[in-house]
Amino acid sequence: MLPDPIIIKSRLEELDFARGLAILLMILFHLIVDLKDLYDYNLDYLGGFWYWEGKLSAIVFIFLCGLSSTLSRNSVRHGIHIFIWAILLTSITYFYNPDFYIRFGILHFLGISLLSSPLIASLKIRWLLLLTIVSFIMGLVVTASFTASPYLFPLGLQTRTFTSLDYYPLFPWYGIFVIGILIGKLFYKSRQSYVSIPLPKVITWLGRHSLAVYLIHQPILLAILYLLHKK
Repeated sequence: MLPDPIIIKSRLEELDFARGLAILLMILFHLIVDLKDLYDYNLDYLGGFWYWEGKLSAIVFIFLCGLSSTLSRNSVRHGIHIFIWAILLTSITYFYNPDFYIRFGILHFLGISLLSSPLIASLKIRWLLLLTIVSFIMGLVVTASFTASPYLFPLGLQTRTFTSLDYYPLFPWYGIFVIGILIGKLFYKSRQSYVSIPLPKVITWLGRHSLAVYLIHQPILLAILYLLHKK
């Protein structure tokens, strides 16, 4: 049973805190990827613990993005902002390696999802539940299928030669986003907080600036690893 809500007027710190934890999980996952791919450490991020650690970070991010969209009047503007950064990352990674770049990563996904959020958030609870189920079923269908079209990858339909440096298609991941909207509509109608204890400021700061941290963390990681491994 949830505790009685505490009404606050500013940002909900528990959401920033959870987002900050997800950021830390993401940074750790990308550290593992860099150590494996660039320095040949004996680490496996394509399966096992590290794979699921990375997916947990993404699930929390996507869920919180859906929930937060019910609290914001600027979801569309925020979605456009994120999608512009996504296109920029696609361009940068394509310039670096045209054979293996970000085609539809998590920023593409979040940008598109936020653009749709005002419409989706207006749906009744039963339709949100149905949309969640359909999204997960579609995810099962598309991951078991291939297509000849090279343009359907945002939906999860891939050609047999498809590659992407980061890949979060709409199905099944949109279901997680809709669950976030559902929870927001059910429990955060009045922007109420359910946490009355102080939360670590560093982690809430990371969550409050999650996009900036996402954009700069990888260059910082690469620079630190280079200095540590420089002979």
